[in-house]
Amino acid sequence: MTDANDEEARHKAKMAHRKAVQDAEVAGKKIEKGLLIVHTGKGKGKSTAAFGLMLRALGRGFRCGVVQFGKGMWQSGERAAIERFGDQVEWHTLGEGFTWETQDRARDVEAAKRAWAAAQKLMADPSIRLIVLDELNITLRYDHLDVAEIVSALQARRSDQHIVVTGRNAKPEMIEAADLVTEMAPVKHHFAAGVKAQEGIEF
Repeated sequence: MTDANDEEARHKAKMAHRKAVQDAEVAGKKIEKGLLIVHTGKGKGKSTAAFGLMLRALGRGFRCGVVQFGKGMWQSGERAAIERFGDQVEWHTLGEGFTWETQDRARDVEAAKRAWAAAQKLMADPSIRLIVLDELNITLRYDHLDVAEIVSALQARRSDQHIVVTGRNAKPEMIEAADLVTEMAPVKHHFAAGVKAQEGIEF
């Protein structure tokens, strides 16, 4: 019993110390600001994570906006769910499909310009607290928009507005400007084993 009691006492002391360190670190964080968040990398789940974050914001009563740059006009499960929030969300899908589908650079550039114009309107709306710019990184990767102009505008946004940018191959300028960058790394994917994209899982 003595050994068990000693082990329990050591565990409690260790956890008490860890809690004190954690509490002190949290207490030292005083800044509250709108964040520029980037989800990038070759792994799946970048947009899914962004919409999960949006769901949290919606649950807190935020008005939110979405602009989809590369994806076409197909109905995703995320959109069907989020649209149930009504006018709490403003959603724009302005891509014409991925670049390998359109195979028309001029059309892709025009679609990107329309999507960016929609994003700027959302950014200028004082009621919009969080915006997801879905696949913007892909648009910038193919130079459909000027990265310096986009990053400058994102940095000049309202101080309480959060923006989430998704898509693989984020430009160094975007990463440098961001407050939080998460890189999704592929470890294993069922697609490689012949499993097709499934409703409710991939879309």
